Amino acid sequence: MKRSVLLVSVILVVLLAGCAGLPGDNGTTADDDRDDSTPEEDAPTTADDAEEDPDSGDTDDPADDEGETPATAEGDLEIHHIDVGQADATLLITPAGETVLIDTGDFRQRGAGVIEYLEDQDIDRIDHLVATHAHADHIGGHDAVIEWAETEGDGIGAAYDSGVPHTTRTYERYLDAIEEYDVDLFTVEEGDELPIDGDLDALVVNPPAGDSGSNLHYNSVSLVFEFGEFTYLTTGDAERDAEERMIDEWAGELDADMYQAGHHGSRTSSTPAFLDVVTPEVVIISSAYESQYGHPHDEVLDAFADRNVETYWTGVHGDVVVTANGTGDIDIATTEAFSTDAADLRAEKPSDDQQSIEQPLIGNAPLGHSPDYTPQQEASIG
Repeated sequence: MKRSVLLVSVILVVLLAGCAGLPGDNGTTADDDRDDSTPEEDAPTTADDAEEDPDSGDTDDPADDEGETPATAEGDLEIHHIDVGQADATLLITPAGETVLIDTGDFRQRGAGVIEYLEDQDIDRIDHLVATHAHADHIGGHDAVIEWAETEGDGIGAAYDSGVPHTTRTYERYLDAIEEYDVDLFTVEEGDELPIDGDLDALVVNPPAGDSGSNLHYNSVSLVFEFGEFTYLTTGDAERDAEERMIDEWAGELDADMYQAGHHGSRTSSTPAFLDVVTPEVVIISSAYESQYGHPHDEVLDAFADRNVETYWTGVHGDVVVTANGTGDIDIATTEAFSTDAADLRAEKPSDDQQSIEQPLIGNAPLGHSPDYTPQQEASIG
């Protein structure tokens, strides 16, 4: 349980394993006035809670038995990396039809492309809406998606973010939509788990627990999804310092079959040390073909090529849809055909030198960072 979100004080309360319903059923939300004590039966679920009951008489983990086959999940998990240009938007659909939407694209799109994509997939409800962090290329469509789901669809189950605020009109619109439609909002920190029903586990490995400062990238919400024998890692815009901390604290959880490259493939992220721990077989990069920041950076593509990682880039592949059956088999479909060799992608992309990476399109962000939009700058663009 973490910081406050501007005007909203929120605490993530995750249901015990096997419980049905959304966290708002028992958790503390922005609209609740409760004391700080939490009944034991409603305590948040964390990674440390997954221990055998000492009174059960059986403390052995069957998975530890030599020769035991790991449990597999039933059905298919879909992960849709939506092509939203120089931004992020990722949709997960569980075998039971539960939905997780992580980020909603850039503020200039105002969620239009994401909403159109959801409608094309016959999605009318978002059970879990995640904001990795408050930059406008990640929460740019949050307010519109909330309004659409609440007025034209079947609503938003709950929203989650790091609790680190931002001083932009985009962020204010996000909070206004949360308040207007009375959406349960929870802050998350490492060790929390999203209360997803069924065989999909979603562990938060960033931001750090407790007061971890105001840096949006350092506190970017990072999630490890486990579905049977398949593991997927997504880190938002977490950079080197956050990656180093995750290695120190969560190295055993980071090994993933598939990794969404941090910070749109920027050299600030996907560091060699992090990749050595994650050891992905497949990487997805979400950024524009002619990125004003030169994303994905050559060093990152070289690192993927050196490790023979199958690499997809929305800038050339368009929407990238991954289907995992939980037994280790995955299928990947793209709207555009192109090589998945990172060396070929490096040769295809405009060079870093040809991009205005030292002078972002908007704002005065450091090299390779998402622009830090101000309300005035947003208003001048529309």
